[in-house]
Amino acid sequence: MRASPWLLSMVLAAAIAAPATLARAQSGDVVVYTAADEKLHADVEAKFKIKHPNIAIKVVNLSTGPITEKAIAEKANPQADVIWAVNTIALEQLKAAGALEPYMPKGTKIPAEYLDPDGFYVHHWLTVMVMAVNTKVLEQKNLPIPASWEDLAKPGYKGLVSVAAPTKSGTGLTIFMTLVDAYGWNYLDQLHPSIFQYGSSGGAPGRQAGSGEVAIGLTYDTVVLDQIQKGLPVKLVFPSITPNIMEGGGLLAGSKRAANAKLWLDFIASPDGAAAYKNYVGVATTPGMSNVDIGGVKLWKMQKPMDANEFKRVWASKYEK
Repeated sequence: MRASPWLLSMVLAAAIAAPATLARAQSGDVVVYTAADEKLHADVEAKFKIKHPNIAIKVVNLSTGPITEKAIAEKANPQADVIWAVNTIALEQLKAAGALEPYMPKGTKIPAEYLDPDGFYVHHWLTVMVMAVNTKVLEQKNLPIPASWEDLAKPGYKGLVSVAAPTKSGTGLTIFMTLVDAYGWNYLDQLHPSIFQYGSSGGAPGRQAGSGEVAIGLTYDTVVLDQIQKGLPVKLVFPSITPNIMEGGGLLAGSKRAANAKLWLDFIASPDGAAAYKNYVGVATTPGMSNVDIGGVKLWKMQKPMDANEFKRVWASKYEK
């Protein structure tokens, strides 16, 4: 049976269109909004370019608050295609504002517990807040290694703990909001005498513990790992409940380059993408890519809604004097 000229022309057109569509998806550009560490993003971008050399990446890198506000302000006329390396609070703000479009990356190994149940975003890693404990200092003071937040409020630890102020650091804000959520404001009153310094940097308390300036620094996981790798007498301690921040990304609604944006999201949710940022994070959500074992660790999930600005105002009125 002879095929009709009309049918042949349709098949030929489809054959030509398919590669052309693929080519468009794998060339052009993509605009990425991010709050990622610049080195982390550069490594991820370099690995992405190996897979997609014809896609030009344009990056706007700001802290979480400003980059989130920018994406929301532009939602009627989006200037970017994807946002990533922002925390859950920001992702929920974007989702509620209608600035995200549902998209689940293809081929990801990330467990369902780290995926938005409505499909708007994916968490790529967790930043876990821990105690950096200088074992040498505690030994000199004949004090045990604390195992819980209640331990830190005991008289023996008076003036031995450093932590960032929640008014100056996202790390400090996460720690203190978790403590109030779990134990109430009265606990902070009990903890206050133990505090040597409310600083301005989330990582500084870990380095202070490493140098022996303080016995205990409340900080995030990768800072403690760095102190340990330097051979300093520091132990990473997960307290009885562990404050944490999840970070991830999603597709911006109305993206003008959605095909390329999806390729970016596919990559960063893949094992190859996780390998690119593995050295920068403590706990990756892709299995087998973490530097910190959180097996048995009780990651705290906030029980009560809190307004961060109001929290900072109340905290400052009580402790920032």
